[in-house]
Amino acid sequence: MAVIGGGISGLAAAWYVKQAAPQTTVTVFEGSPRLGGKLAVGEVGGVQVDLGAESILNRRPEAVDLVRAVGLAEDVVHPASISASVWSRGELVPMPKGHLMGIPADPAVLAGLLSPAGLKRAESGPSLPSRARLRAEAETDDVAVGTFVADRFGPEVVDRLVEPLLGGVYAGHAAEISLRAAVPALVPAYESGEPLDEAVARILGAQPAAESAKTSPDTAPSPTPTPVFAGIRGGIGRFPTALAQACEAAGIEIRRTAMVRELSRTPDGWRLVSGPVPAAEAHAFDAVIVAVPGTPAARLLQDAAPVAAAELAGIEYASVALATFVFDDAALPGGSGFLVPPSDGRFIKASTFSSEKWSWLAESAKGRTVVRASVGRHRETADLQRDDAELAALALADLRTALGRPDALGTPLDAHVQRWGGGLPQYAVGHVARVARIREAVASQPGLAVCGAAYDGVGIAACVASARRAAREITQEERLAT
Repeated sequence: MAVIGGGISGLAAAWYVKQAAPQTTVTVFEGSPRLGGKLAVGEVGGVQVDLGAESILNRRPEAVDLVRAVGLAEDVVHPASISASVWSRGELVPMPKGHLMGIPADPAVLAGLLSPAGLKRAESGPSLPSRARLRAEAETDDVAVGTFVADRFGPEVVDRLVEPLLGGVYAGHAAEISLRAAVPALVPAYESGEPLDEAVARILGAQPAAESAKTSPDTAPSPTPTPVFAGIRGGIGRFPTALAQACEAAGIEIRRTAMVRELSRTPDGWRLVSGPVPAAEAHAFDAVIVAVPGTPAARLLQDAAPVAAAELAGIEYASVALATFVFDDAALPGGSGFLVPPSDGRFIKASTFSSEKWSWLAESAKGRTVVRASVGRHRETADLQRDDAELAALALADLRTALGRPDALGTPLDAHVQRWGGGLPQYAVGHVARVARIREAVASQPGLAVCGAAYDGVGIAACVASARRAAREITQEERLAT
């Protein structure tokens, strides 16, 4: 069988297939020279750092379990600092506790973050709709998170907390992101009309708030007995390298710079055409897992699964950039970093004090300070058109302003800008239903499965879970089980 895509989803899918069906021949096709997709490490100022995601959700076991399975168990670490702030109205305000993706169980915790009028609106209690309106809402399949929360607590709760938290995860907008996809724990409240504060209190009482909320890889929620996030000593970017090595050791063939250009059905299975056009090669396989983003997946499936292809083509993506700075022992405030409400009009959307957050990084930095800032939101691409030097300079200016001094941090010893074009799929209202239609169409084609960030979650753990699901679908078919 073949796996198209050598990101973390594709590599994990290949691994799981081989574990479930050792006799199966598995080949991974990756179009670029590098494996790992949006996970990568690099050297900045003589320090090895992550250039993509720097943490894994620890409370969801799939990814951490796989990290351990491929030989990195001894290098699994947890953040040294998990308190975060919100840079709001010119001040760094501590992140409130007792919320679910910014939605409070008690609006009083938002004092200091909201304006007096905004706090009064939130504390006045969720405005309970009429029974007729509740019935109408219950019949609506989905709603934007921002719309749902603003209707209950007012727009400031969305602008000051929900928006930056969702922006950290999806680089999107609260007024467009699906409640069912982003905060599924609140769907019963949406359907029943349960007061939102009561619903959040019930959810937070049933499990730690951090487990219920999806959070940015650049921020962390309040402490809980079990660490919410995990990292890897030396960087999360080591994970795909170790996974690829484990795959090859298990007999999986990985072909780099082998972009799959065509995918079509044959009487016996599937035909792939890969490689540069002048020397493109055709291959025959009995099964295929497509583990590439929505747009290339749509192109590959347009003939074999046109309904799935049309739905995949409708998933929009956001581009982002990460500016990483290394300073000579710069002073930082406490905590792991801060989020930025887009309504404040800043250049950056978040910052991580990486050498404060990760002890392993502080040790390897040997007295140097590592800070990174993220830039870019869905459909807001003008800032990403700047060259690396200008983007880094503007990000650094925002960091200094946030810290309250034009000379804060000093002069960087080094800086690096990493761009992730089309890096984050947007889970628009109706996304869960869209994914159901994609999977139904794909399931109608024997020996075909899909996985990746476009479906059930953009985090590493969700991608690994998606890969495991695709592998299970393929290996449960009789052709691979015999």
